[in-house]
Amino acid sequence: MKKIAVILSGSGVFDGSEIYESVLTFLRLEHHGVQYQCFAPNVEQLHVINHLTGEIAEGETRNVLVEAARLARGEVKDLADADASDFDALIIPGGFGAAKNLSDFAVNGPECSLNEDLVRFARAIHEAGKPVGLICIAPAMTPKLLGTGIQCTVGSDEGVAGAIEAMGGKHQLCSVEEIVIDREQKVVTTPAYMLAGSISEAASGINKLVDEVISLA
Repeated sequence: MKKIAVILSGSGVFDGSEIYESVLTFLRLEHHGVQYQCFAPNVEQLHVINHLTGEIAEGETRNVLVEAARLARGEVKDLADADASDFDALIIPGGFGAAKNLSDFAVNGPECSLNEDLVRFARAIHEAGKPVGLICIAPAMTPKLLGTGIQCTVGSDEGVAGAIEAMGGKHQLCSVEEIVIDREQKVVTTPAYMLAGSISEAASGINKLVDEVISLA
């Protein structure tokens, strides 16, 4: 049975993993009878967002691993302990946590840095010839996470696409229901809520991404 690692960045679209994207990923993996294990870095969030008002909750701090446990129903492990040899593939859902907690892309754009444990694990997966799927804003990390020259997509956002190109990536325009596959590099990306107006629209691309990652594994 194939086993896939899923890296979370908290819980909640504005300061962690996008919940719908994460759950849709879990559901599609289960439909295929694929085992998965969630991981998250044991670090503090950049900040905490009040999801009712959209404002920063001043003075409040939260831990990414602890928050990811909400989304994973407690079944999440420290990313520092992840071993690439245990898995056949990797998927990273989106949400602003990918750009705030897994990286600082939201603050520094093309000059961003990435979490060291994320880079270690993702590169080990990639260098072993195993597929990587990135959803929503997560593909913005591709050039610095996996290497330059890789085709990927965040949909049609010109600012993020330009940042990807500036970091050495190759951005491809993509509609919400489609995926971009770099077959040579085994990297699969989809826009999801970079474009989606509903959970069903997000699912249309995410389901294809999960299917393709499993096929490549």
